[in-house]
Amino acid sequence: MVEEEEVVIVGAGIAGLATAVALKRLGIRALLLERAESLRSTGAALTLFSNAWLALDALAVSHKLTSIYSPVERALITNIQTGATQEVSFAKAGSRSVHRKTLLETLANEIPIDTIRFSSKVASIETQTQENSPITIIHLSDGTVIKAKMLIGCDGVHSVVGNWLGLAAPVDSGRSGIRGLAVFPQGHGLNHEVRQFVDAGMRAGFIPLTDKDIYWFYVSQSPPNGENLAANPELIQRELLENYGKHLPPLYLDVVRHCDLSTLTRAPLMFRKPWDILFKKPSKDNITVAGDAMHPMTPDLGQGGCAALEDAVVLGQHIGEVLKKKNGKLDSRDIGEAIDGYVKERRWRVTWLVAGSYLSGWAQQGGSNWWRKFFRDVVFYRFLVSKLVTVAYYDCGKLPSVSISSESNTSSKID
Repeated sequence: MVEEEEVVIVGAGIAGLATAVALKRLGIRALLLERAESLRSTGAALTLFSNAWLALDALAVSHKLTSIYSPVERALITNIQTGATQEVSFAKAGSRSVHRKTLLETLANEIPIDTIRFSSKVASIETQTQENSPITIIHLSDGTVIKAKMLIGCDGVHSVVGNWLGLAAPVDSGRSGIRGLAVFPQGHGLNHEVRQFVDAGMRAGFIPLTDKDIYWFYVSQSPPNGENLAANPELIQRELLENYGKHLPPLYLDVVRHCDLSTLTRAPLMFRKPWDILFKKPSKDNITVAGDAMHPMTPDLGQGGCAALEDAVVLGQHIGEVLKKKNGKLDSRDIGEAIDGYVKERRWRVTWLVAGSYLSGWAQQGGSNWWRKFFRDVVFYRFLVSKLVTVAYYDCGKLPSVSISSESNTSSKID
């Protein structure tokens, strides 16, 4: 039996859920295929800057999060070797750090539960023409076959949809990150600000999310041959406390000791080369990608999740403009126009974000050479970081208002 859907989104992460919410606001039902058994919150937490909050405003969900999380207005950066601390202001960036799980659940609650299909792994993708319109056929590993007018890959760094489109594989930055969530049942008593500690080839830090939860991270050069990257959380924690991070301040080590081991992960930091984003088209006919599937980037500017939310709104805008021309009806013959507009608008923006994130990581990682330390402590933190933070001063706009015709209402609108 072949199922038929208007839109299929592969991946129920930030990009996938946000895109589904954007389409719902336009009156379009999207089916999300998620290979995991439930919503995945790998990464524990993330910081959302003003550009992300404007995107969440457009999706009409930002108020559900700003009532929980407080703004982060500054970061204190301490040089381990010298003990010197300098301050970087985030006051204009409008940043708030949130639990990834809470963000995912907030977005998921905006769409009908039956539109997310878990344990659904895409086996293959093919296209065909039906009545002069492109149709995508998705084959799942369980034998299910789904026909869709539009396919959106939001399936992460190693995207099945991106691979089908021929996008260049992401590359390893040469660094790896350990991340986790520390829990203090009686409260941690720390100020709501970023604390970061830097040394040659290493960067560590933490940021309180609430009065009891703290998100922490440790970034360093990847171990030879990637050894121990898939080790168990208890071993990773012990290695960090007793080996990699033993020279870090007691305050940081105490945060690591309070980690909820179920949230602790270690993985290489991957990115797609900027020129591959510029010169390899992330779409074909009625198929495209969003979020990490389009623009995987290192986390050094905190823009991965922010850019994914922007993608969802911008894609919704272009689909909405097509719907307005067609009286609210989603016609597969016009989807290519919407996708082309989306790709054209996003390409330069995300290329800059990927390049800026890599530069930020390279600078902050430092090195043993005096000029690398000088560049990090004097040039980057005192001058460049304020320039790079301006990427957050971006408004992706609002979703258009679309009138749904009685004909399209029976086929497109969510019940």
